[in-house]
Amino acid sequence: QVQLVESGGGSVQAGDSLRLSCAASGRTFSAYDIAWFCQAPGKEREFVAAINRSGSSTNYADSVKGRFTISRDNAKNTMYLQMNSLKPEDTAVYYCAATIRLAGVLSTRERAYAYWGQGTQVTVSS
Repeated sequence: QVQLVESGGGSVQAGDSLRLSCAASGRTFSAYDIAWFCQAPGKEREFVAAINRSGSSTNYADSVKGRFTISRDNAKNTMYLQMNSLKPEDTAVYYCAATIRLAGVLSTRERAYAYWGQGTQVTVSS
């Protein structure tokens, strides 16, 4: 089992940047695919980005391509989401999630991820 703790959220202006971190403890971090999801008020949680266990493969939601970058440092048991050119519609609670993938491709589906952090709030004002 792995425990995940997000940090780095905050309130910024449109066009600003934030870097979210997800620190993991427990079993070997490098065994897990890691993803970020977000949930805006009144909406369902949705996929943002994912990275495979080695960091060699990533996947992004169309809405964040070119603006957000997911990365990981397995030596530090930490995963990051660099968020640039933030927009008011990026306002949401951001969650990191982890799973051990036995087969198939890097998933964008919420149900594929077994472990979740508590979330960090990102608020972008215009």
